[in-house]
Amino acid sequence: MARSETESTTRVLTEVESKQMLKAGGVPVVDTRLAVSKADAVAISKEIGFPVALKIMSADVVHKSDAGGVKLALQDAAAVEKAWDDIMDSILKAYPEAKIDGVSVQGMARPGVEVIVGMSKDPQFGPVLMFGLGGILVELLKDVSFRIVPVSKMDADEMIHDIKGFPMLQGFRGAEPADLDALEKVIVAVSDFVEANPKIKELDLNPVFANKDGAIAVDARIVIED
Repeated sequence: MARSETESTTRVLTEVESKQMLKAGGVPVVDTRLAVSKADAVAISKEIGFPVALKIMSADVVHKSDAGGVKLALQDAAAVEKAWDDIMDSILKAYPEAKIDGVSVQGMARPGVEVIVGMSKDPQFGPVLMFGLGGILVELLKDVSFRIVPVSKMDADEMIHDIKGFPMLQGFRGAEPADLDALEKVIVAVSDFVEANPKIKELDLNPVFANKDGAIAVDARIVIED
């Protein structure tokens, strides 16, 4: 059956593609590149600088960490080589039919408060930006705020202050406070990015590490619609 003119198809970009697109659009993301061989992974790691993280790149692998497809804080070439072998062994056991594109190599970001910045398209209002506590707490707490794109610096400031978990960003119980100005800039940059790319249907930056030195997206996912 032929597809009607009102129907659209979507494509989920890989993590590497998503980050490259975001970086080109002015959104701060961890340097992430695709390695298609063990030697490639070592060479990229040396270019990025240790420590690095390796993550399996396959649309067939849903729960990457649970399947042994993620290795963190690798300090040298030998660790990267071992991590590559361990990842491949684990994934082939858990997903023997998986099509593997390679492994993403990325620098280790300085930890901080984990937040999420996301976007989805509302049928009535169009692109709507979301901000909240991120990481594994997103689905549990559902502590988020929303604004319609475009989002100004003042809007971003309000989004940050609106969540119940705002004290976490201030330095809860002696923890280091986050750079709120840097966080505002990330939110505004994502808003600008979405405006400049109207074919983006969904976007998730989770987590974004927010610390006293700035804010940077560690993981990213973009869905494009034709």
